[in-house]
Amino acid sequence: MFAEELKSLRRLGFRHVLLQILNFASVLASGLMIWKGLGLVTNTESPIVVVLSGSMEPAFYRGDLLFLTNPPNTRYQTGDITVYKIPGQDIPIVHRVLETHDVVKKVKGVRESEPRPENQLLLTKGDNNYADDVELYQGLEWLQRQHIVGKVRGFLPYVGYVTIAMNDFPQLKYALLGGLGLLALIQRE
Repeated sequence: MFAEELKSLRRLGFRHVLLQILNFASVLASGLMIWKGLGLVTNTESPIVVVLSGSMEPAFYRGDLLFLTNPPNTRYQTGDITVYKIPGQDIPIVHRVLETHDVVKKVKGVRESEPRPENQLLLTKGDNNYADDVELYQGLEWLQRQHIVGKVRGFLPYVGYVTIAMNDFPQLKYALLGGLGLLALIQRE
């Protein structure tokens, strides 16, 4: 099946194969740098996420790709759609802010005149869910700002199905990565 590709790979020589491997590594490194740069610009650990469930229908459907920002000095409002992560959970959750609460602190015995964004507490709920998310918070009554990954600023419908398919079928992921690696090696440019 791959006999012709292997023959052409042998004909290319060691230096050419090494050059192709280095080119492939530079493409991967560039992608990682772009991802980290987007994270710095948007102030979020994950500037792009995929909706994995139907809890936000009809606003977002499974497979939609969401673009996030997390401005540090901006307060969240009721109705904002946020993405949050609970400690110990790997998968971020996309839900709407149902209620906000401010914790006003005293500094040297004097109350703050205006609540600060980092002291804001949030209660969320999926549009397609019957109850709020308190049970998802694992013992917390409110979400704290440190749990928020970002606020949804835009989306592309159904583009994230590729990610869902690769997670549901790991063989597909390995086949695609292997095919891309093989193409990078045998490409003559």
